[in-house]
Amino acid sequence: MPAPELVDGEVLLEVERFALTSNNITYGRVGDSFGYWRFFPAPHGWGRLPCWGFARVVRSRAPGVAEGLRVYGYLPMSTHVTMRLTPGSARADVPDRGYVDTAAHRAEGSATYNTYAAMPADPFDNHRAVWRPLFSTAYLLDHDLSQAEPAQAAAPTTVVLSSASSKTAMGLAWLLRRRQIPVVGLTAADKVAALTRHGLYHQLVSYDAIADQNLHGPVAFVDFAGNPDVVAAVHQRFAHHLTRSIIVGGTHWDAPARGGDLPGPTPTLFFAPERVRSLSAGIGGTELLQRMDTAMRDFVAASAWLRIVEHTGPDALQKIYNTVIGGHAKPEDLHIIKPS
Repeated sequence: MPAPELVDGEVLLEVERFALTSNNITYGRVGDSFGYWRFFPAPHGWGRLPCWGFARVVRSRAPGVAEGLRVYGYLPMSTHVTMRLTPGSARADVPDRGYVDTAAHRAEGSATYNTYAAMPADPFDNHRAVWRPLFSTAYLLDHDLSQAEPAQAAAPTTVVLSSASSKTAMGLAWLLRRRQIPVVGLTAADKVAALTRHGLYHQLVSYDAIADQNLHGPVAFVDFAGNPDVVAAVHQRFAHHLTRSIIVGGTHWDAPARGGDLPGPTPTLFFAPERVRSLSAGIGGTELLQRMDTAMRDFVAASAWLRIVEHTGPDALQKIYNTVIGGHAKPEDLHIIKPS
């Protein structure tokens, strides 16, 4: 395919590598309601699934954006992408050395998704491709859970996480354990043994055994699975102890919707960009990124069981995509895709 003609203000980026996790499945599942399909327009009836990774500017007609610039940020699962990048150092919500895609179709998007950080190559890049968005969400959730709500007598003494094998859940479990908060992980029965070996959770429970559990409150529930049957089971079993029920993701992409009232607190949606904005207003965006990066590196250093698995080309991407969407990816594997 010939390279597109650029107009003034545009740059062409070559995608170097990106991570594939269940988070990408969530982007597709809620893409219409959350606007994720709008970030990278595609022909009618098609979509370009978003991901996080690295790209390099190979052609530029944008002032202040040099060819050869390497950035990290929100990308499509493609070999190339055209953007309208501009230096963002003058904006309060953009950390130093950041760039912003100012294309009209992204005007309503959060700065979290529209900002690109300049990042020279680093041995930590594969881990950063996977963990920067996911561990950042875990970090923000941990901060949120550490704050007692006005209507609560105390912050939770136990936290229950669904989809315990998802990367964000594992990151949050590690952060909670670091604060000596007991963490109960909910997962499929065939994943209990593998997760137990990694030592992230104080207790692992299969989904079909939720009704048999006994927990003392106050208890917070963080739902990464997006399965209404799991949410209902947790609420019905622990309603008297639940103080918070937080919805984050949807790794169970094929779970049917389920209506009806639930006992206990009303589930509330956690949207990480909103938390980024509120914390950045207090300590600054650059400081927040540095704190999250330090915690992320500590987590990786403490988790020798993590394994980088690289895949090259569209055929390899399709194969591992089917593995992830089928729920068969191993918790310890970090999948990195190189488009070409």
